[in-house]
Amino acid sequence: MTTPAAAEAAPAPAPASASDARAASAPPDFSGDVAAYYADYRRGYPPPVLDALRTAFALDAHPAIGDLALDLGCGTGQLALPLAAHVRTVIGMDPEPDMLRQARAAADRDGVHNALWLLGTDADVPALSALLPGRRPLGVTVIGNAIHWMRPDELFRTLRPLTRPGGGVAVIANGTPVWAQDTDWSRALRSVLEDHFGRPAATSCGTATDDRDRYARALAAAGFADVGETVLDYEDALTPDQLLGTVYSAIPAPELPAPADRPAFAARLLAALPEPGDRGYPEQVRVSVLTGRA
Repeated sequence: MTTPAAAEAAPAPAPASASDARAASAPPDFSGDVAAYYADYRRGYPPPVLDALRTAFALDAHPAIGDLALDLGCGTGQLALPLAAHVRTVIGMDPEPDMLRQARAAADRDGVHNALWLLGTDADVPALSALLPGRRPLGVTVIGNAIHWMRPDELFRTLRPLTRPGGGVAVIANGTPVWAQDTDWSRALRSVLEDHFGRPAATSCGTATDDRDRYARALAAAGFADVGETVLDYEDALTPDQLLGTVYSAIPAPELPAPADRPAFAARLLAALPEPGDRGYPEQVRVSVLTGRA
């Protein structure tokens, strides 16, 4: 369904607090095993999200005159790869080389040949204008689970002149963090993580209601129109292995338990949780797509 431009809580990339003020520095190190866990265990985007993007921005996949899409903070390609089917070319940009290596490998496995992978952050977006064809080359810029590491006000102002009429920006929140859900198993997980890392576990990382509201205002201030939000709710479940992999994908590499220590860490974590159901640990997933059109 479509709602006004305000959202629910959304995923955090690590069990640590974060804010837009931290976006002035480099994101944490998600290299090596963290990138591999991210590729294997991070939740994908359901087809209605891609339908919403295609509809909102009238995306064109014509191989000669179709749209160019930018996935900023693309990680291992969970959004860029399915988006590639709806545009001429998708550019995945991320500051972590290992994330991009995983994304490229996934593209090769999936037979996606219209994706380009670039090392960079939101600070590098202005340089794209010198590389991309046309005065307003972008049909859409998508940002999923990474906006809190960026300067959204500056970013949206930079993207506006690079976006074709009718194109736009989509800031996507892909569910609540596994340690911040309103379930007994999630609360138990949160307690273990906070005890292990010695700090509060993040519940939003810039994607809670007030943050999403602020991003909506920033989109409007940058000149994007029809700012609003599409929300999708569905039920899912995580097996113990999926839960562990998701947690590992969210821990910066310097803090990830060493391979020899992971069995003990996993045993401690799972011992604190209630018994999973037949399908695993149930969760209610809310995906929200905040959009603004040029």
